[in-house]
Amino acid sequence: MMRALITGGSGFIGRNLVEYLGDRYDISAPGSAELDLLDERSVREFLRSGGFDVIVHAATTRSNRSLGAPPDMLDRNCRMFFNLARNQALFGKMLHFGSGAEYSRECLPVSVKESYFDTRVPRDAYGFSKYICAKYAEKADNIFVLRLFGVFGRYEAWEVRFISNACARVVKGLPILVRRNVAFDYLYVKELARLTAWFIENEPRHKAYNFCRGRTFTLLELAQMVAAVSGRNPEIIVRDEGMAPEYSGDNTRMLGEIGAFSSVR
Repeated sequence: MMRALITGGSGFIGRNLVEYLGDRYDISAPGSAELDLLDERSVREFLRSGGFDVIVHAATTRSNRSLGAPPDMLDRNCRMFFNLARNQALFGKMLHFGSGAEYSRECLPVSVKESYFDTRVPRDAYGFSKYICAKYAEKADNIFVLRLFGVFGRYEAWEVRFISNACARVVKGLPILVRRNVAFDYLYVKELARLTAWFIENEPRHKAYNFCRGRTFTLLELAQMVAAVSGRNPEIIVRDEGMAPEYSGDNTRMLGEIGAFSSVR
C-alpha cells in the first residue's frame, strides 16, 4: 500500500481527501501540533522518518469575505511549500494544490489554458504565493501543480461558501443572497479526491494541470437549483447588477491523460 502524506488534513479539502482515500493508501495527516509546516527542521525530520511515496499538499493560508488576508499570507504559503519541496529527495513525488488565482484574476481569459501561466504576475498575496510555488515546480522533477478553481462539498465553510450558504439560508427561512453574479467552474470534492488518486497512482506527463470540470455555472443558476430542490420557493436577491469576470479553466490537458471523468475510480 502506498504511503501518503496529506497536509492540511483538518481543512475542507484535506479532510475530504483523508476520508475518501483512507482505504486506498496508508495516510498520514498530522495536525499542526504534530507537524508545523513552517518549521524547516521539523518538516525535514518528519519526511526523513516518514518514507512517503507521495505528498498531497493541501495546506494553505487564504482569505475570504469574513476573514481578510493576513499580512504574512505570502510568507506562510511559500514557506510551507518550500519546506516540503526542498526535501524532494526524501519522498516519491508531490502533488501541490495550486489555484486559478496564480494566472492573475486581472484580465483572466475564459477557460484559461495552462499555457497562459506567467503571462501575468498576480498582484494579490494569495495568487502571488501560488505563482511562486508553481514557478519552482516547473524545474522540479517530482513536483506537480493541480490548479483549483471552484470546489464544493462536505465540510466547506457555509458562512462563506456560496452553495452551502445558500442551503443554510433556505433552511433558516432567509432569502438566498447573490452579491454579484459570476460564472465559476465548480468541481465536487469527491471528484477531486478521485482525480487526486489518479495522479497519485500515475506519472503525469506535464508539470501543471487545470483541476476543474470544464463547465461553468453562474451563482444565480446555482441559487435557482437550490431553491428548486428545497421546495420552499425562497426569494433570491442579486445585490449588484452585471456579471463579474468568469473564473474558469480549460481541462483538455488533464482529460487527455485521465480520459473521461467517469473512467476515474
